[in-house]
Amino acid sequence: MPKKSKNADSSSGPLFASHAPVQVKPVDDLYSDWFLDYASYVILERAVPHINDGFKPVQRRIMHTLWEKDDGRYNKVANLVGHTMQYHPHGDASIGDALVQLGQKDLLIDCQGNWGNILTGDNAAAPRYIEARLSKLANDILYSPKITEWAASYDGRNKEPVTLPVKFPLLLAQGVEGIAVGLSCRILPHNFIELCDACVSSLRGEEFTLLPDFQQGGIMDATDYNAGQRGGRIRVRARIVEGEKKNQIRITQIPFGTTTGGLAESIVAANEKGKIKIARVEDITAEHVDIEITLPSGADIDQTIQALYAFTDCEVSIATNAVVIKDDKPWFCSVHDIVKHAAERTREVLMQELEIQLGELQEKWHFSSLEKIFIENRIYRKIEECETWEAVMAAIWKGLKPHLGLLRREVTDDDVARLTEIKIKRISKFNSFEADEYIAKLEAEMAQVEKNIKGITRFTISYLENLKKTYSKGRERKTEIASFERVAAAEVIIQNETLYLNAKEGFAGTGLKKEGEPVCKCSALDDVVFFSKDGTMTVTKMQPKFFVGKNPFYVGLWKKDDEAVYSILYRDGRDGPIMAKRFKIGGIVRDKQYQLHKGKPGSAIVYFARHESEADSDRQLLTLHLKSELFRLRNTELKFPFNSIPVKGRDAGGNIATKHGVEKIARKMVQSDGSSPSA
Repeated sequence: MPKKSKNADSSSGPLFASHAPVQVKPVDDLYSDWFLDYASYVILERAVPHINDGFKPVQRRIMHTLWEKDDGRYNKVANLVGHTMQYHPHGDASIGDALVQLGQKDLLIDCQGNWGNILTGDNAAAPRYIEARLSKLANDILYSPKITEWAASYDGRNKEPVTLPVKFPLLLAQGVEGIAVGLSCRILPHNFIELCDACVSSLRGEEFTLLPDFQQGGIMDATDYNAGQRGGRIRVRARIVEGEKKNQIRITQIPFGTTTGGLAESIVAANEKGKIKIARVEDITAEHVDIEITLPSGADIDQTIQALYAFTDCEVSIATNAVVIKDDKPWFCSVHDIVKHAAERTREVLMQELEIQLGELQEKWHFSSLEKIFIENRIYRKIEECETWEAVMAAIWKGLKPHLGLLRREVTDDDVARLTEIKIKRISKFNSFEADEYIAKLEAEMAQVEKNIKGITRFTISYLENLKKTYSKGRERKTEIASFERVAAAEVIIQNETLYLNAKEGFAGTGLKKEGEPVCKCSALDDVVFFSKDGTMTVTKMQPKFFVGKNPFYVGLWKKDDEAVYSILYRDGRDGPIMAKRFKIGGIVRDKQYQLHKGKPGSAIVYFARHESEADSDRQLLTLHLKSELFRLRNTELKFPFNSIPVKGRDAGGNIATKHGVEKIARKMVQSDGSSPSA
């Protein structure tokens, strides 16, 4: 605190005035509050659509601008962007991008000029070069100013709609994606015709099924769609057909969320990595998707197609997360919930429009009837000599009084004042017959509106069916619904590498070309099984170099559904019996050592063989040359058929083959017909 000056007036008090104590708040708490405020703002005002109309704020403001500027002619997009900035304070770039995305959905905006291409990923031309106006569909389903709830714009100069009174599940027709703070939204687009049918079913209380449909087409497996809820997922494939030329295939439809350029690049990348083998890729897409793929001579077309699904963007998996703003907070829901809400909302909006229409017709009937009474009964003549306004009003009231019972509501001073505004020309040309016809027409219209209000559900269903009939042309389903198995990458990858074994040093792998011997062709996705001298078995992922133990019994590829049968003889301990067993590998954990004998010290495998099937294993006939043990054995040869040993799991102990020591083992294979054996 600075010291008080000696020259200061003692009556002036302290240099700093005394105030209420300042509340001190930790910085952590401040940041927490700011973060929550920002997160709420992004969720509510930018990233997540509203359940009532399916729009994010920027989209709603764009559609409001298009309605304000609509005169039937096209408007420059640059002009629309500038006008929208009266309502949306986040810059022209975000507005322009949102406007282009809305236009590319081909629903609400009638576009003119180069609006880009969702198939190739080409961008739209600059806003000053392209034009837009509202589509007929947008005019039919989006706007009803008399029932719209309005709010002040961000600067208070204008009014904008809180939500638009949409009469259709537009949110599901367009689809939406958004990323907020700690929250993401992804609702996939659905078919226009199917949405109309789903709304009708909902209003009738019937069950319905609804699945996505994409402008790009493709083939979709929606087994795990889960009605678009959190955790749902679909898989979409490109449509691939054989080309007109030999060794050629063509992609005619692509998955949602991809472009032909990106798809072609993924194919080239997979080819460079050796996962597929192609000769050339050519993207000649124009109005429709057309990617030509030329294969090398002798390539298998079916296997190549499966490899494209496994290793490129020809198949994509899309997660769903339906979340909308409802009652000013996020609501996680399903597409069925959205359809039901949209159907109810459509009925509600139509009811409000009918009630307003009925009120307007009643007002027209009231004044037309009042006018007819005023003119036919020559009440206007009674005011000719009135000198004051009060006298005029009194004269008219007096003339109307005998006829007030003919009207449907009370007459007000405003009604009477309005009669004084009727021009002499209209009075002189008044035709009683035409007036009666007009009133009768109004009565018929009111009766129809009242009937529609009474049967509002039926009226709403009729509205949706007419909407479907009017706008269904060209909106048929483009994405085929199918069910297909996931392609196992290991089954379709090209084996363009070689597995080598350096038995002396005890190493194997694809990187031992100089110091190892080739074992077999392989790929980077393969698994390798090896049996070491210490009586263990291990399965590992293919690598450039890995240790297998010196002079292993066997090194080779292993598949998950491997049916190979392995036969071994092992000595159980240093002086124990010779045990025999046959087994299949079964389920494994990679890089775990599995012991094939009982684990006694001194145990060792004395015979090992692998056969592709149990039938091949049955053909083994071993001759065991036994140790004579000081010439006490008369017969030192033992014939041992392996088909007497059942095939079990790898952990089985096996059966005793002999309790004597074995000097040598000879194997012969019996012919499949059981005839003479062969070496």
